[in-house]
Amino acid sequence: MQLDPALRSRIESLLNDNRVVLFMKGEPRAPQCGFSAKAAGALAATGVEFAHVDVLQDPEIREGIKVYGQWPTIPQLYIGGELMGGSDIIEQMANSGELYTALGVPAPDRTPPEITIGPEAAEMLRQSIENAGEGYALQVEVDPRYNARLQLAPVDASAITTEAAGLKVQFDLASAQRARGMSIDWVDDERGRGLVIENPNAPPKVKAIAPAEAARKVAAGELLLVDVRPAAERDQASVNVPFRTLDREDGGAAELEQLPKDTAIAFLCHSGQRSGKAAEHFRGLGFTEVYNVAGGIDAWAQDVDTTIPRY
Repeated sequence: MQLDPALRSRIESLLNDNRVVLFMKGEPRAPQCGFSAKAAGALAATGVEFAHVDVLQDPEIREGIKVYGQWPTIPQLYIGGELMGGSDIIEQMANSGELYTALGVPAPDRTPPEITIGPEAAEMLRQSIENAGEGYALQVEVDPRYNARLQLAPVDASAITTEAAGLKVQFDLASAQRARGMSIDWVDDERGRGLVIENPNAPPKVKAIAPAEAARKVAAGELLLVDVRPAAERDQASVNVPFRTLDREDGGAAELEQLPKDTAIAFLCHSGQRSGKAAEHFRGLGFTEVYNVAGGIDAWAQDVDTTIPRY
């Protein structure tokens, strides 16, 4: 298949103007497939700035880049105009340190993380590994939001490996950094029955805040309130205290994300669901004091300001 000259020129301009370019589905903050998420996460962990192209928004580039580099899948990483490969290769390069070398930055510490596994959890995991047969180990993945996932995976000689409670546990490079001090226990209490993972590196969880408390803190200048609802909903009912929005003319989410990570910030919607998702997003970015207004503006109208219309 021949590549249209105009499209080739577009791709070459992108590669000439940006030393590091990731062609992916979605964007780094909101990847639209697991492979793109892994690739973007591995790049972000290096601390190097990179350009990205959302191929879902540009069908020409989506097909053209496959022809240009003779690589059939997305994502694709280019450094200095050279194709590195797709998600699996990017991950392998990150784990081996080659990605850092290619980017010209020091490789991170590969010291295995110290973790603890409780006796009951260790017994359950040991049985699972034995049932899987020879050549398997416990694989722990910790994503950028510090959500942990345990699975059985083939023993990987390039993985970072530690031992806890007599079990071999392996990590990719980014997960090893995020897992330091992590504990895995088995519980059977009010939390339910199963494995519980505690990670001291994870940002504090989103806290619920009552409307009256949020109003008091906003008035005292101790809290930034963000109404995540679209303008049409805010026109129906809006709080009578200072607040920000996610509208572009108000700076949007991107401007809020640049605030100091210790900014106390609360999110508000109609009932608390959409604001809860926004709060989790900011928690995942490393904000340490994040709140969700319980009950949203509906509760605010009942508990704080009865002049606010309910809808």
